[in-house]
Amino acid sequence: METKNIKAFGTTGAKELLKEMTIKRRALTAHDVEFEILYCGICHSDLHQAHNDFGGSVFPMVPGHEMVGRVTAIGNHVTKFKVGDLAGVGCIIDSCRECEYCQQDEEMFCKGEVLSFNSPDKYLGGSTYGGYSETYVADERYVLSIPESLDLAAAAPLLCAGITVYSPFKHWNIGPGKKVGILGIGGLGHVGIKIAKALGAHVVVFTTSDAKVADAERLGADEAVLSTNPQQMEKHIDTLDMILDTVSAKHDINTYLNLLRADGTVVLVGLPPEALPINPFNVVIGRRSFSGSNIGGIAETQEMLNFCAEHNITADIEMINIQDINEAYNRLLKGDVHYRFVIDMASLKK
Repeated sequence: METKNIKAFGTTGAKELLKEMTIKRRALTAHDVEFEILYCGICHSDLHQAHNDFGGSVFPMVPGHEMVGRVTAIGNHVTKFKVGDLAGVGCIIDSCRECEYCQQDEEMFCKGEVLSFNSPDKYLGGSTYGGYSETYVADERYVLSIPESLDLAAAAPLLCAGITVYSPFKHWNIGPGKKVGILGIGGLGHVGIKIAKALGAHVVVFTTSDAKVADAERLGADEAVLSTNPQQMEKHIDTLDMILDTVSAKHDINTYLNLLRADGTVVLVGLPPEALPINPFNVVIGRRSFSGSNIGGIAETQEMLNFCAEHNITADIEMINIQDINEAYNRLLKGDVHYRFVIDMASLKK
């Protein structure tokens, strides 16, 4: 297959510094879309993969799965896009297209799922390379249309953070009359507040940080609770229909289980480094559930983008140049970002 060389930023080993490198992108097939990447969000999972925290990372690696830009070329059979359209790619760039999950538009559960980076590349061999690069090529089925009304840079994190919170809200029927608790105000939690409010829910945010109480209210939360304050916590016992747990650090989930109403659910979307012990008493007595959620399918991701455009929802971002990526990773490790880093990919041309 024909290829072309492009510039990218990546790493050649676990926990090594990211640096400029040259990678190959495939020539377009009949159903492919190529777009110039204008902005790419930085997700905590980029850092985990680059550091091989989960095991299985393959190097060299170019991270990035929150990429947006404008279409520069299309294959002969492409019908969804034309040159000049806004487009984006999130976590998923291929799947088997035949299994029950693909037929239900839940490609994230497909055993043949191909991710936008660090996944087997069936066209060129080796691993797929992500969005810290000049361009991206993917089958139009997995390319998303970015609404023109959204701020493009601030829309990039929606391709991961947005769908990660939107999908469980939809699955558990969150809307008017429902009361939702959100644990943590970070990259996921701050978008979760905005989307839950737009869906019509009453939103209660739980944080261990005094400084973030005011920020939760600024983001649209109806109530903000300091979870280290027993009196504040007691007011919410047996009141919540759902708790969205976005915390990726070690924490005691049992502190929150009795805040759920009967049949309430804790949905885990953060990835703590250690197991979360659960007191079965607090689950059994209220017929409560403990569950998890992993991004969403392509159709639901497009639905989420359209919903965010309708309600003017984007992420709160800090823009950086690609040359500052290693500093951004260090700050991300310390939690020093409000609330998502986004790379201005024009800086790659410098």
